[in-house]
Amino acid sequence: MSSDAPKTTRVAAVQAEPEWNDLRKGVDKTIRLITEAGINGAKVVGFPEVFIPGYPWSIWNQSVVNNADFMDEYFRNSLERESEEMDRIRTAVKEAGLFCVLGYSERYRGSLYIAQSFIDENGDIVHHRRKIKPTHVERAVWGDGQADSLKTVAKSSFGNIGGLNCWEHTQPLLRYFEYSQDVDIHIASWPSMFKECDELQYHMTNTMSNRLTQVMAMEGACVTVLCSQVISAENCKKIRLDQWSAVNAPCGGFSMIYSPTGEPLVDDPDPGKEVILYADIDGQQKWRAKQNLDVVGHYSRPDLLSLKVNTKAASHVELA
Repeated sequence: MSSDAPKTTRVAAVQAEPEWNDLRKGVDKTIRLITEAGINGAKVVGFPEVFIPGYPWSIWNQSVVNNADFMDEYFRNSLERESEEMDRIRTAVKEAGLFCVLGYSERYRGSLYIAQSFIDENGDIVHHRRKIKPTHVERAVWGDGQADSLKTVAKSSFGNIGGLNCWEHTQPLLRYFEYSQDVDIHIASWPSMFKECDELQYHMTNTMSNRLTQVMAMEGACVTVLCSQVISAENCKKIRLDQWSAVNAPCGGFSMIYSPTGEPLVDDPDPGKEVILYADIDGQQKWRAKQNLDVVGHYSRPDLLSLKVNTKAASHVELA
């Protein structure tokens, strides 16, 4: 997949609080953020993981039984890919004239999936993928993405745009396969994350999540746009986190934009503040970075180490 990226492109990372378990308000807010990014000149904008209807951290600190009503509400307020709500978002993307990677909880029939839809400046969903393996207790809520979700990069007028969700960034083979797809700009969709505490191991903190994203920028020689959620103090009780020591609201945000060498391109935002981060990126920096490090090119040994990929999605029913 060859890249036709323009010389300079403005990218945007959304750091914002979801409209918790409210599909209509979540769509309204998403449209407002897309419009704002467009007004400020962004050509590529990324959203956090499951921004609609928010990341339900209560699955980690509540029992399944105690959390059942909350998650029933969560299911009913998740977004269908083919829906009037998505049509409204697609129209907003078209009007803003940008490329959007939207993270949301996708409702499909009786199941949920951690999804990213890649929407181009014409308002078309040019690619759609689902997190291939939900993390730990997430597996009680969301289903697995299939082989079609291994394609993580879509060609666009602004370069080759890639995307992964949260701890997909820990999977070295998945990252490597994305690099092989010649990614220029990677959208790293994350939920809110918190500092280390007694109830949260260090590898699940905002620090490690940020470092994983930074490493991907360097490994892939790509601009990496980290998008994260915010939790306000006023909503802690609503989302059942008011008694959890991991959360000291307002908190959760750790968004950033990294260059193809792993250099931060913006200042760290306040973790409790809603903000859209912007950076004007030089499309040629990728090639300068790859002179030193091209892990799917001159700095590889495919005769010794290679990756086997299954690209055929499994089917629940096959007719003879």
